[in-house]
Amino acid sequence: MERFDRGLCRGLCGVLAACVLLQAVSVATAEPGASPAPGGPGAGLPDTDWNVVRADPEDYRARVASLEPGDWLQLAPGDYPRTLRLHGVRGTPEQPIVISGPVDGEPAILRGRRGENTISLVDAEHVVIRHLTLDGGGEPVAGVVAEARGDGVHHVTLEHLTIRHYDHSQGNAGITTRAPARDWVIRRNEIHDVGTGMYLGQPDGTSPFVAGVIEHNHIHRTLGYNIQIKHQTDRDGIPGMPAEPRETRIRYNLLSKAERASDGGRARPNLLVGHFPPAGPGSQDRYRIAGNLFYQNPHERLFQGEGNIELHDNLFLNDTGDAVLVRPHNHLPREIRIVNNTILAAGFGIRVDAPDRAYDQEASGNAVFAGDPLQLVGRIAGGENFTAARADAARYLAAPDAGQDALDLYPREGVLHERSAGVSSVPVAGVDRDYNGRFREQAVWGAYAGPPGPNPGRADGIGPRVPGCAPCR
Repeated sequence: MERFDRGLCRGLCGVLAACVLLQAVSVATAEPGASPAPGGPGAGLPDTDWNVVRADPEDYRARVASLEPGDWLQLAPGDYPRTLRLHGVRGTPEQPIVISGPVDGEPAILRGRRGENTISLVDAEHVVIRHLTLDGGGEPVAGVVAEARGDGVHHVTLEHLTIRHYDHSQGNAGITTRAPARDWVIRRNEIHDVGTGMYLGQPDGTSPFVAGVIEHNHIHRTLGYNIQIKHQTDRDGIPGMPAEPRETRIRYNLLSKAERASDGGRARPNLLVGHFPPAGPGSQDRYRIAGNLFYQNPHERLFQGEGNIELHDNLFLNDTGDAVLVRPHNHLPREIRIVNNTILAAGFGIRVDAPDRAYDQEASGNAVFAGDPLQLVGRIAGGENFTAARADAARYLAAPDAGQDALDLYPREGVLHERSAGVSSVPVAGVDRDYNGRFREQAVWGAYAGPPGPNPGRADGIGPRVPGCAPCR
């Protein structure tokens, strides 16, 4: 279909009314965890009249090159053999640019091609990409890439994508940012059989990833990290970087390295977050990591971090190794709060090494079942946690030794009541909700604090719905 003439279509009232009824999409801002309407461009976008542009494998590159604010590019089912090049593609806050494939039925599949990253972004902003399948075909390329040139890429939303077979090597990533990136939303994606799920930032600490939201994703069968966010040097001279403190949120994801994980010197944690700038803009930024399931890592720990971190209401299970490590990597741990997590590990449960003593560090309210539950240094007290051997977990939790299809770390009734009413009320944003996304109703140790009795399951819209994953239901 030829593209509508924008001025003519919007100038004729009768035609415009028909367009609005048949093609335009009204989008209301959704509560966190809510899914966008199946036919709409996405949750959280402005209520606007979309100019629908349709394309297929024959003409999509030409259509992309002419996109303007308010355009919604709909890709037909089929195989797309060349890169989706989004260079200088700029929407606005009021009129972003949306690119989507079919919501159901046969997908639009972007195929990996040697020498081209599958979706390439340079100087792009206010762009939403959703309902596409990216298949790397084992080629030495990446899936979605903010390329290492230009001034940066900001306000990008990636949602409802399937990203697979970018596994030529551990260095091939599903999503990676090599340029400064801020205000990205990476939501409800399925990423598997890749070298690294997400690699955000440059190895030398330049090109920071700032104020992102990474939520409701299922990332598994990665050779290296499920997610790594690189450390950051100073942000001076980077256009558009915020001066006020910002927060990167990583919540309600399933991060699994139960299969295909590299061993030896190439082994990596499920999630690693690096420090923020040591001084100046960004030095007070923080990570809020909540409501995630960290599942298995046969060769490494589940989580490693430094900088400013709030880690709360997560489930950690590692039957062969360690769970949570906070330690210097490229700089020092600073303000650290590890609160209300349920942790099962063959090795250590929580370990904090060499933090900056000018900042506060806290570990409290956690239920830790591990070979060595707590390794805390200095002023960090361990008394406000429940600890026991890994072998004792079945006395306190519903089904801690089951496979992923029946795993249930919900507390048995009456056995994990806290010793102190204040443990669950530390000043951490979002700590009033538990792993299930439900309000805390009991003063109990760990990530679950819903009603007494059997596990009620996750609140509506919380987390990826993964077949065969009991804690995801």
